[in-house]
Amino acid sequence: MMQVRDPKRKIFLIATEESGDRLGSALMKVLRQRLGDGVEFEGVGGLTMAREGLETLFPIEELSIVGLAAVVQQLPKILRLIRETADAVTEAAPDVLVIIDSPDFTHRVARRVRAKNPSIPVIDYVSPSVWAWRPGRARAMLGYVDHVLGLLPFEPEEYRKLGGPPCSYVGHPLTEQLGSLRPNMEEQKRRAGEPPVLLVLPGSRRSEIRHHLDVFGAAIGQLQSSGVAFELMLPTMPHLEATIRAGVANWPVKPRIAVGETEKRAAFRIARAALAKSGTVTLELALSGIPMVTAYRVGAMEAFILRRAIQVSSVILANLVIGKDVIPEFLQEDCTPSRLAGALSEVLTDSPMRRQQVEAFAQLDTIMSTGDKSPSVLAADIVLATMRKGR
Repeated sequence: MMQVRDPKRKIFLIATEESGDRLGSALMKVLRQRLGDGVEFEGVGGLTMAREGLETLFPIEELSIVGLAAVVQQLPKILRLIRETADAVTEAAPDVLVIIDSPDFTHRVARRVRAKNPSIPVIDYVSPSVWAWRPGRARAMLGYVDHVLGLLPFEPEEYRKLGGPPCSYVGHPLTEQLGSLRPNMEEQKRRAGEPPVLLVLPGSRRSEIRHHLDVFGAAIGQLQSSGVAFELMLPTMPHLEATIRAGVANWPVKPRIAVGETEKRAAFRIARAALAKSGTVTLELALSGIPMVTAYRVGAMEAFILRRAIQVSSVILANLVIGKDVIPEFLQEDCTPSRLAGALSEVLTDSPMRRQQVEAFAQLDTIMSTGDKSPSVLAADIVLATMRKGR
């Protein structure tokens, strides 16, 4: 009698940004370890997912659109890609669809898939910021998401309170990178040495850099004029290097520019303090043990909208994870050179503000722990448990 082999399990993944592409590839690696040759992947992804064997429907660079005007101009193409991706999912009829971050794109795809074929389970890897703004999204997600994989430890409780789909904390990828963020003995000596290394992190998007560079440069100038000694470093990525070099040309204190992820991490391991644009980098700095001052500036219209939309006491990710506002934030009109310089002089010296941050950061390993399983393993566990049964 001829033996019937089990059909391959089919997993469809959609990631349209580099950070999502990295999460997707780590998840694919674990799923392949679990299922061996009994799995096939389809979907949308970047270079790291391609290395795990994914043939992407379209290059994710097609969605690298910056600025409102560009989005409006590209809208027909974006809508076409949403339709084509949703059609590809329903045609593939996978055992599970995993959407990774980029909710403006991935959630629209998931809604179309759910309408066309409700039997395909949908997992959302990386929660939208429903706890910060537009909380009604959590309840709306019940209609097209079966399980949310949260990167932040407070997210499951937020989904419970907001009446959203089940959410599990699987851990932040930064928790797997602590070795490259924290100093060895030699680097610790430099971190404690003189003059202290001060990092400046104005953002990773050109619009953020434009809003922050001048005020950051002026703050650094005032800090130096007040007699505080420091060595200035500005980590950035290769595609932003020219923009940064042009932007700091007129700064009163010239920073040493560290280009690329490896140089950035090396700078983190020796830094005493940082001036940073609020965002994921605040969590990266906190896990590195670097006290900081944070700031955020946007255009007048965006500020008007955000003031009415934001639901949390702090926009600093590290503050939200710690559960206490230990990191000072200077937003919009409060983001002035004199205020930034005053706060920086405190985090560079043994002040109560600095000590409070250092003590809070020491708790992060416990707060963000996922036990003995890595984020990608925990994520894979839930993907496998959610797949269509009896196939």
